[in-house]
Order: sequence, then C-alpha cells, then structure tokens
Amino acid sequence: MRLADFNALGQDEAQRQLLGCCRAPDWARAVAEGRPYRSMAQLHEAADAALTEQHLGDGLAGHPRIGDRRGGDTRSRREQSRVATAPTSVLDALAEGNRAYEGRFGHVYLVCASGRGAEELLAVLRGRLGNDERTERRVVRAELAAINRLRLDQLLRPEPEVHG
Repeated sequence: MRLADFNALGQDEAQRQLLGCCRAPDWARAVAEGRPYRSMAQLHEAADAALTEQHLGDGLAGHPRIGDRRGGDTRSRREQSRVATAPTSVLDALAEGNRAYEGRFGHVYLVCASGRGAEELLAVLRGRLGNDERTERRVVRAELAAINRLRLDQLLRPEPEVHG
C-alpha cells in the first residue's frame, strides 16, 4: 500500500492497519485521525507524537520476549531473525536476562531488534537493567517508536512527497 492509499482508507480500516504496527488502540486512532499525511516523515512525526506513556502497556503487549522462539507473530520473528541463529548459551543468557528485566520493571524487555544480533541485544539488556524506572520508561517509549516507524515503512511503500 502507498501513503496515498492509506490516506484514502476509512477510519476503521486505517486503524486496523495501524494496529498491525502497534497494538495500542488509542495510538492507532490518533494516527489515523491525523490523516492525510504528505510524506512518510510527517507520518513518522505524527506516530511518534501520538505515542504517549499511556500507550506503552498496550504497545508492549504486542511484543514477544527477545530470543523466544515460540512467541510473537511472523513480523516479530523476522525482526529478531539474527537472534534465532545465536548459540544456545547466548539464548539461555537472554532468557535469564528477560526474567531479571521483567522482575525489575514488570514488563517485557523491548528493544528494536531489527538487524541486531543476540550478543548485542544481550549487552543492551544488561545495561538497561541498571536504569531507574523513569529512565527505562523513556527508553522503552523510544524503542517502541523506532519499531513503529520500521513497521509503518513496511506497511507503506515510499512514494514522492506531495508539495503544495
């Protein structure tokens, strides 16, 4: 689908498409209501601005644990594809780190995994375990926004910007 096609969708269908990117209904509603968008950059800005602290819980619900081979949809597995080839010892360390993270922060460890290997994601996880609650919420929001931008790019093929 192209950006012009997305702009032309009915509100319900636009929200349904957006929920495939992020499972936060209020976020999807706000982004859909912001149409029409003249460029992907404008859509990205609107999507980032619409992602509030209140949306994090719903947004996190749509993401499996990093390294969990059984969890997630096809998109999540594709985003974590470099993790799937990691040695068992690294996957075990990720599983242990996920448990520690969830125990500390009360939700899944969220990171934009696309193109990143298991060792790198494990190092990021270990570093984030040292964050205070407020800092980590900011990091989670930024990571979810990055994932949303990637997924919006996959949903909507780039097209020339509309001027005028």
